[in-house]
Amino acid sequence: MTSTTQGSKAAKAGAVVFWLIVWEVASLFIGEELFLPSPLSVLKRFLEIIPTGEFWSSILFTLIRILLGFLLSVAVASILAFLSYRSRLFSILLEPFVKIVRATPVASIVILVLVWVRSRNLSVIISFLMVFPIIYTNILEGLRATDKDLLEAASVYRVKMIKKIRYIYLPSLTTYIQSAISISLGLAWKSGIAAEVIGLPDGSIGERVYEAKIYLSTPDLFAWTVVIIILAFLFERFFLFLSASLMRRIEQ
Repeated sequence: MTSTTQGSKAAKAGAVVFWLIVWEVASLFIGEELFLPSPLSVLKRFLEIIPTGEFWSSILFTLIRILLGFLLSVAVASILAFLSYRSRLFSILLEPFVKIVRATPVASIVILVLVWVRSRNLSVIISFLMVFPIIYTNILEGLRATDKDLLEAASVYRVKMIKKIRYIYLPSLTTYIQSAISISLGLAWKSGIAAEVIGLPDGSIGERVYEAKIYLSTPDLFAWTVVIIILAFLFERFFLFLSASLMRRIEQ
């Protein structure tokens, strides 16, 4: 590990400590746990809920649905982006849908989708829709940025499509895919949890967050928020690592 990397990690750790101190000072200044609990109070509540079965079942419930929505969105957006790249007409037809989904508030989409689907599956649909424009747009831009000279040379030498994808398209898409994953995973979690808070499916993280708000249990609310942040961070790291590993393996 280089000194630069160590310095960067130390700086990030220092920033976290700084904001924890700011949080503690603000909590002491307000002097009311109902409005702003202290970091230690939230940590204590966090450690109390971890051993419970309700905690893990709620995480599993939400995790499966948000992950399913994200993976479905990646698959569908990738296919549609390739079709849009190949067909100008298809791209024009799909553009209004992508712009509408991107511009519509999450709450509006949640309420609309609730008319058609059960609340238990709501976070799958919402995660799918919120992630779709990001994945689609990034992959389409990556495809359009592919080196035209390489594509022409591949056509002249009649290179098979599978080899074009592996050695020309995928290297061009790497940066765009990494960027799309980094942005969309956090959005998938935020929109999925927001959908659960509105739809209140039994046994979800969203239901736990809503209950904490209803019963004015602010430490619980903060504790579950910390859980959501940790899960979103871990999944972002995991998928970035996975996508980078797959790209390296494919390019070898």
